[in-house]
Amino acid sequence: MNANVFRNLVLALLLGVAGAALAADDAVVAQLDARLSALDADPDLRELGAYERLQAVQAIARYADSSRSERDALLYIAQRRVEIAELAAQTAQLNRQADALERTRNELLLEASRREIARAHQEAERLRVQQQIQAEEAERLRQQAQLETATQAEQALTSATDAQQAKLTAARRKAASLARQEAELVSGAKLPPSSFNADGSERFVLPASMFEADKAALSATGKSAAKALAAYLEATPGARLRVEGYGDKQTPGARRSAALRSALIAAGVPEARVVDGGGKGTGTPQRAAAVVFTL
Repeated sequence: MNANVFRNLVLALLLGVAGAALAADDAVVAQLDARLSALDADPDLRELGAYERLQAVQAIARYADSSRSERDALLYIAQRRVEIAELAAQTAQLNRQADALERTRNELLLEASRREIARAHQEAERLRVQQQIQAEEAERLRQQAQLETATQAEQALTSATDAQQAKLTAARRKAASLARQEAELVSGAKLPPSSFNADGSERFVLPASMFEADKAALSATGKSAAKALAAYLEATPGARLRVEGYGDKQTPGARRSAALRSALIAAGVPEARVVDGGGKGTGTPQRAAAVVFTL
């Protein structure tokens, strides 16, 4: 075999090896492109992980245009970029599904809360009617007791009235507790602490932190509380409220009550259902304003 023939054989072998390598490289690129195309073809994934997919496309392009010395490293990078793009799209899809489940859960909780409030109001109304009937019966007993010992009749009346009033108070407080839960769930804010008065009204006390320092304007915390109070009023049919302000040397109480009333109206309370009670004296860090709910 002469030298020319030998060189031609070697050249043919080299060209064959190079062609096989190029074919293998093309297959790898096609495989990676196919994985990205699968993401684009999936209607649930096509809009997710766009940035990571762009990085994968760029990495594949760099691998396709690279020299032999860089191919192994760039192939590894391209493969990882494709994997990251797939994981990013799948993770985003799972996050969307989790958000949808959370919204459904909150809607179910809200609906359950509203139904429970409705049942509590129905029970309160039943007890109110029952109390009215008992009051009429008590009046009849009172008239009958004129022929009997006045002390015995009065004791019987007081006992029946107190027992029924206790039931009515318990029913109203249960309804108020459920309304509080709904208001906090709807508004995403916590209601201020409250207490019940002897006449059945409920009093919320707002500390000085609900207002900006040395001003009548509400702070961010105060505005959140006003939003929660508005939601509480919405969940309490027939209720009305009165605002009161307590001032200091820099800020009169009347200005605080006016600012609080404006914030409640801005949060959705109808003007006809909120009364400005004005200033009520000197405030403290624990008491700068109050909101009184009455039925």
